[in-house]
Amino acid sequence: MPEATSPYDVLVIGAGYAGLTAMHELKKAGKNVLLLEARERVGGRVWTKRFDDGSYVDLGGAWVGPTQDRLYALTNEFGVDTFKTYDEGKSTQFFRGQVKRYKGLIPPLPVGALLSLDAAIKKMNKLSKTVNLAEPWATPKASKWDSMTLATWMNQQMSFDVARQFFKIAAEAIWAADPAEISMLHALFYTKSGRDLDTLMNIKNGAQEERFVGGAQTIANRMAATFSDQLIFNSPVKAIVQTGDLVSVVTDRQTYQAQRVIVTVPPILQNRIDFQPLLPAQRAQLIQRMPMGSVWKCYAIYDKPFWRNQGLNGLAATPDGHITVTFDNSPKDGSQGVMMGFVLGNQAKEFSGLSDEDRKLSALHSFATFFGQEALKPIRYLDHSFMDEEWSRGCYAGLMGPGVWTTLGPSLRQPIGRIHWAGTETSDIWNGYIDGAVRSGERAAKEIMMYDV
Repeated sequence: MPEATSPYDVLVIGAGYAGLTAMHELKKAGKNVLLLEARERVGGRVWTKRFDDGSYVDLGGAWVGPTQDRLYALTNEFGVDTFKTYDEGKSTQFFRGQVKRYKGLIPPLPVGALLSLDAAIKKMNKLSKTVNLAEPWATPKASKWDSMTLATWMNQQMSFDVARQFFKIAAEAIWAADPAEISMLHALFYTKSGRDLDTLMNIKNGAQEERFVGGAQTIANRMAATFSDQLIFNSPVKAIVQTGDLVSVVTDRQTYQAQRVIVTVPPILQNRIDFQPLLPAQRAQLIQRMPMGSVWKCYAIYDKPFWRNQGLNGLAATPDGHITVTFDNSPKDGSQGVMMGFVLGNQAKEFSGLSDEDRKLSALHSFATFFGQEALKPIRYLDHSFMDEEWSRGCYAGLMGPGVWTTLGPSLRQPIGRIHWAGTETSDIWNGYIDGAVRSGERAAKEIMMYDV
């Protein structure tokens, strides 16, 4: 084991929004803290890719919306502006070989299917209100909901295949997973965590209402600049060793010691750390059973947002092809047209098997189907998947399949000796979102400050 440093009060592992927030709070409290990050950058699953011409795209988390108060607080504290996501004009639906344009939130589906879809959304919102966010396993009927998948519930609720198809599109966009992979209890928990399905799905008054001028990583960069001398990059943690009153954190280059440690990396990556003594069986089982979501973001950049001239808002949905949902991700001033398409769930797994060129052809074909032949000639195309990133292995967040919340949920946030847990997966409010990550960092910092560190 490399020689150890003098002990810190706290070591924080992972410089995503959870780790940065924990660091920020502990620094304000006067603690001697060090932040270790495996990558060469901060932000974690929030990454703003910049180009030589000054333009940028968000390859990870990108939006902020109503009730995401902790993220808005950081936005104000670090002087980052936001702007409304473009949604003026008609939305687009491609279904059964036909392109249809429509105004408002209601897609042009057959009446029976539409009523069935609406009833299922209302029912899920109602059921989600019964969830105990702090202790989902204590929810009334928790065992019932945790014994089935979201897909099972959907099949019970909606007799119309069309309704199920469009509910599935929304579910994949919300969880980056197939409904058959998610526990119904987890779906209800997540829905209440972000208010309701309407909030999670919508732009106006929803989770996608605003974006950040300069990209979503801007706040992270500004936070990190305030403690750059206490942030070490390229330092993956190999082992965490608890002995007596100290915790040793081992990297390839150095061993660091502290009175307490906050681990903020996704649960699935905690399997790569050698914990000594071994993690308790419940914790070990939990992190084995929280796979990450599956998603690609596909970007086509044009010299202008040409779809706006057609009276379109850039929103599209379809059950066909790889890309099933699109958003207008153009800059605030509309100086370029940036079309973003999501490839989600099982489609994302299939997409990962394609060559670079075939992924591009598939994405541009989808954009052209929605918005016309002009979409085939972008000035730049790129796509990205956090599934291929060593220090994420997926996005948006770790998910709970059937049986996990009710049998292993209590160990999600429970400290183990001097090790504390953060990350958006541990948040009871806005779980899976940047705001959830921020809240988890604040909670972990408060836990630490309860002790005489």
